[in-house]
Amino acid sequence: MIAQALVDGVLSGAIVALGAIGVTFSLSILRFANFSHGDLLGVGGYAALFVLAMLAGAAGGADSAWNLPLGPFSFGWGLPLALAFAMALAVAVSLLLDALVYRRLRQRSADPLTLVFASFGLALVLRNTVLLLFGPDAHNYSSEIQMAVRLPGPVLVMPDQLLVFCITLAVLGALWFFLQRTRHGIAMRSVAENPVLSGIAGIDIAATVRMTWIVSSMLAALAGVFYGVTVQVRPEMGLNLLLPLFTAAILGGVGSVSGAVLGALLISLTENLVTLVIPSTYKPIVPFVLLLLVLYFRPSGLFAPKGGH
Repeated sequence: MIAQALVDGVLSGAIVALGAIGVTFSLSILRFANFSHGDLLGVGGYAALFVLAMLAGAAGGADSAWNLPLGPFSFGWGLPLALAFAMALAVAVSLLLDALVYRRLRQRSADPLTLVFASFGLALVLRNTVLLLFGPDAHNYSSEIQMAVRLPGPVLVMPDQLLVFCITLAVLGALWFFLQRTRHGIAMRSVAENPVLSGIAGIDIAATVRMTWIVSSMLAALAGVFYGVTVQVRPEMGLNLLLPLFTAAILGGVGSVSGAVLGALLISLTENLVTLVIPSTYKPIVPFVLLLLVLYFRPSGLFAPKGGH
C-alpha cells in the first residue's frame, strides 16, 4: 500500500511540477501571483480534446487511424498533434492576455495587487469560456482499456503514467539547459534576481517578459494535456490544481525551478500517503495545510535559491 502510494505520488507530482514552474516564473520574474495560470492548464487540456475530436470526426470515428492506440498506450498519433496545438494555443492566449491587460497595467506602474486582481478576472474568463464551449461534463481522451504494468513489488502503474513521467523528466532536463546555457534563459534568471540591474546591463526586459509568458504557458499546456491523459479533463481542473501549484512554488522557494519540482513531488507524495489513514475526500486540504506550515515556519521556502536558480 505504501509503495503504491509513493509511486502514485511521484507520477502525479511530475504533472504538478510542470505547472508549478510557471507559477514560480510568474512570482520571480513577472513579480505577481498569476491566478489565471491554473486555467491555462485547462485551456491546454481542452485544446487537445478539441483536436482529437476533430481528427476522429474527419477520419470517421474514434477508431480511426489517428486514435488507434500505440502499443500499450491509450492514445494514437493524434495526441502529439493535439499536444502541439494545445501548446501553441496556450502561448497565443497567454501573449494576448499580456498584450491586452498585463502589459497595459505595467505601463501604468500598477502595483502587484492590481495585477493579482486582474489575473482573478482573467481566470474566470478562461474557465467560463471553456465551460461555454465544452459544457460542464468531464471528458476522457480515450476509452481504450490499458493493462497495468507491474513494477518490482506489488506496485501497478499504467503505461500512460510511465510515458508522461519520462517525458516530464526530458522536459525538465531541456528546461535546465535552456535556463543555464541559452541567452534567453540567462536573461530570465537575471531579471528574476534584479530587473533594474538587468536593464542597466542591456537585457531587453520586454523580450524577457515575453519569453517568460511563452515558456510558462507551454509548460501549463503540457501539464494540462498530461492531466487529461492520466486522469480526465474538466472545466474546473485549473481551479482544482491552482492551490497545489502555488503551494509547490512557495514550498520550493520562489525563484527556484528545482525547488518547485521538489515541492510538487513533496505535495503529491503527502497527498497520497495521507489518504492511507484518512478518507480521500480530505485530500484537497493537504496543500493548504502544507502552505500554512511553510508560511509559518519557513516563509522563504524549503529550497529557496541562494543567489541563483
